[in-house]
Amino acid sequence: MNNIKDNKLVENIIPSQPPIEPQSDVHALKSRLEWGEPALTILDVRDRNTFNKGHIMGAMPMPLDQLVDRAVASIAKVRDIYVYGANDEETAQAAQMLRQAGFEHVSELRGGLAAWKAIGGATEGAVEAQIPPGPGAYNVVDRLKEHVETQEKEV
Repeated sequence: MNNIKDNKLVENIIPSQPPIEPQSDVHALKSRLEWGEPALTILDVRDRNTFNKGHIMGAMPMPLDQLVDRAVASIAKVRDIYVYGANDEETAQAAQMLRQAGFEHVSELRGGLAAWKAIGGATEGAVEAQIPPGPGAYNVVDRLKEHVETQEKEV
C-alpha cells in the first residue's frame, strides 16, 4: 500500500514528459539528454559501416532493411524513439515503418548526424574518435564553464 502512495507522490513532484513531436530538431533531443530524462531510444537506420564511422552517442544501429524486426524484438512500443537516417527522406521512411509496426512515440530527428554535430552533440565511432569532443558536448555545466573561461581569456 505504501508503494502506491510513494508512486503518486513522485508523479505529483516530477511532471510527466509531454509526448514527443512527430518531428524533432536536435536541440529537443540534446536537452532531454542533458537533463537526464530517461526512457528514450535513439535509432540510427543508416547502414552498419556508416554507423561504425560515426553516430550520435548512445544510438542503436538498426539498418532500414532490419528495422522493424529488430525494433519489435527489443523495444517497448510505448518508448520514446528518436530516429535518424542518412537524410531526412530516409528518416521519414524509418519513422513511418515504426509507426505502422505499432510504435506510439516516434520522432524524426531532423538533420540527423550533421545537425547533431553542428550543435556540439556528443558522437562516437571510428572517425569521430579521432576528434574528441570538448567537455561542453556532454552537459550544460561544462559548456558554461568553457564559456566563462573563454570570456576571461578575451578580457
